[in-house]
Amino acid sequence: MSTPDQRIDELEMRIAHQEKTISDLNDVITAQWKRIERLERQLQRLDEEVQSLDSREAPANQKPPHY
Repeated sequence: MSTPDQRIDELEMRIAHQEKTISDLNDVITAQWKRIERLERQLQRLDEEVQSLDSREAPANQKPPHY
C-alpha cells in the first residue's frame, strides 16, 4: 500500500509527464500549421499561374493562324 507521500510523488511525476507530452504535441501542431499555411500560399500561387496560362491560350474553337 502506498503512503500519501508516495502517491503525491507519483501524481507529480504523471503531471510532469503529461505537461511534457502536451508541450511536445503543441510543438508538432504549430509546425504542421506553419507547413499548411506555406503549402496553401504555394497552391494559391500555382493556381494563379495556371489561370494566367489559361488566359493566354487560344480558345479551343478558334482555328490556328496557319489555316
